[in-house]
Amino acid sequence: MNVALLTVGKTDVKWVKEGLDVYTSRIGHYIPFRVTEIPELKKVSALSREQIKEKEGELILKQLAPSDTLILLDEHGKELRSIEFAAYLEKQLAGGGRNLVFAVGGAYGFSEAVYRRAQDKLSLSRMTFSHQMVRTVFAEQLYRALTILKGEPYHHE
Repeated sequence: MNVALLTVGKTDVKWVKEGLDVYTSRIGHYIPFRVTEIPELKKVSALSREQIKEKEGELILKQLAPSDTLILLDEHGKELRSIEFAAYLEKQLAGGGRNLVFAVGGAYGFSEAVYRRAQDKLSLSRMTFSHQMVRTVFAEQLYRALTILKGEPYHHE
């Protein structure tokens, strides 16, 4: 099983990119992991928020295989402690050969079509993070979950 992080927009903040690279490399020691960035839409000033979400949603859905499990990183999703996320991840990974895709939407969130396609929603916090920072925060939590599952000393509780 492969795990992917699918995002709308590129990471252009240097320290965010460096942090993401660090955790992407670490995660690769445990599972196949990739980050896919969908380019931001061009010339959106004439579009409504709903139209932007629809267009971004179409791009997100094009990246998915029918068998992929899609989990949205969404402010209205379930909040899990790191240990709980590790157990959640273990259950997802045990589900067979399906790819596990975590998605970060654009500035206005996800389209209804993306919500319908998703199997689950998780929230990283009650706080709001920039869409760029979420990538690094999620990658760190994914790495932390993998070390918890392996019984390694990264996580202290």
